[in-house]
Amino acid sequence: MIRRFPAGLALVAGLLLLAGAAEEAAAQVRVDIAFKRKLYVMYEPLIATVTINNLSGRPLLLQNSDHHRWFGFNIESADGRLVPPINADYALAAAAVGPGEKLTRSVNLTPLFPLHEFGLYRVKATIYVAAFGRYFSSPSLAVEITDGRPIWQEVVGVPGTGGEPDLRTITLLSHKLSRSTRLYVRIENREQGRVYATHQLGQFLTFGRPEVLLDLDNQIHILQNTLPKQFLYTHLGLNGEVLAQQALSEAGSRPRLVKEAGGTVKVSGGRPFKAGEEQGPDEAATDKVGDRPVPLPGS
Repeated sequence: MIRRFPAGLALVAGLLLLAGAAEEAAAQVRVDIAFKRKLYVMYEPLIATVTINNLSGRPLLLQNSDHHRWFGFNIESADGRLVPPINADYALAAAAVGPGEKLTRSVNLTPLFPLHEFGLYRVKATIYVAAFGRYFSSPSLAVEITDGRPIWQEVVGVPGTGGEPDLRTITLLSHKLSRSTRLYVRIENREQGRVYATHQLGQFLTFGRPEVLLDLDNQIHILQNTLPKQFLYTHLGLNGEVLAQQALSEAGSRPRLVKEAGGTVKVSGGRPFKAGEEQGPDEAATDKVGDRPVPLPGS
């Protein structure tokens, strides 16, 4: 006796088989994405940490194949618009992941995607595995782009440039997070629409305004009160490079910025100490100016 199953049941059975096969393939490679926090100031480094876990039981070579780039991101705005990368044609080195091993990469999304509107963005990391001929994606995470409150601003010229002046707008911004207020410095050329850097300098006490002095070369010197009797000194160039940074404690006298007769700026008073010796409980979880994420997939 031959039993005949209805066509609908056969279709359901086929779909269940396909779903099971897709779930089995997805279990071979797991992709995760993480951010240090959800709220970011516009133009500051937005660092995504991506972890690729090889559960396939065999070595995998992650490399570009035909028209498939093996590593990338999908970013959507709050209203569902896809945010394309600034440069869709980028070079990417191959990577090998052994069975049971993990590959972790930290990527700064700020120079890679035009995240120039305030609001919520959903970010997903996606890799392509040529051995399986398919993509694997991480769960989607939401980050919000906002801006700080300007508390100091100056427009200066870059010394030694002939012809049209090369101007820099230097802005200090305060930004309140859940447990503390952070100080940011932004350096930009507004005429050219170019932002050189937006650095988070760490927390500061709002009842004391940061000290700012410019030296003979218009380089920026900032002294902020991070905790009671603790301070942070930062020296920056006009292209956003961090030239020096030093934590100070109020030992004997309160530190302050002093401009000398020759135009140089130095810190007077206080006692230097290494970061981590004396810090508040909220400091360890924040981004540091010296973070150097792997520039993948481009600088």
